[in-house]
Amino acid sequence: MIQPLPDPALCIRYNVKLSNCHNSTDNTLSHINPPASSSSDDAKKVMRREKNRIAAQKSRMRQTQKADSLHLESENLEKENAALRKEVKQLTEEAKYLTSVLSSHEPLCTGLTSQTPDILYPPHHTSYHQHISVPHYQH
Repeated sequence: MIQPLPDPALCIRYNVKLSNCHNSTDNTLSHINPPASSSSDDAKKVMRREKNRIAAQKSRMRQTQKADSLHLESENLEKENAALRKEVKQLTEEAKYLTSVLSSHEPLCTGLTSQTPDILYPPHHTSYHQHISVPHYQH
């Protein structure tokens, strides 16, 4: 029985010259199957593909874990940022309150201009300042 000429792609795939793929006298195929050593090459290919598949799977897993870790870190930093903004707002309000208390107290201390600290608060002035009650600012 005469077999048709092989597909050129088949010859190229098995690294056989197209002119050697058929017997010139009877037009039958002589190299349809790859050489005998190709079974070990195929086994090596299968092993290499399996190793590559496992490596790719591990890489994707590491990438997913890293993305999850970054997502958690981002959420934690956003919470910390919100808490710090809240604290800044409270401290700003406290600073405004203390500034207003100081401003309302300054007219009572008219004799205190640019004096040294020893002269600024003599003993008789401490009793004078005890009447000023400054409530502790609540957060």
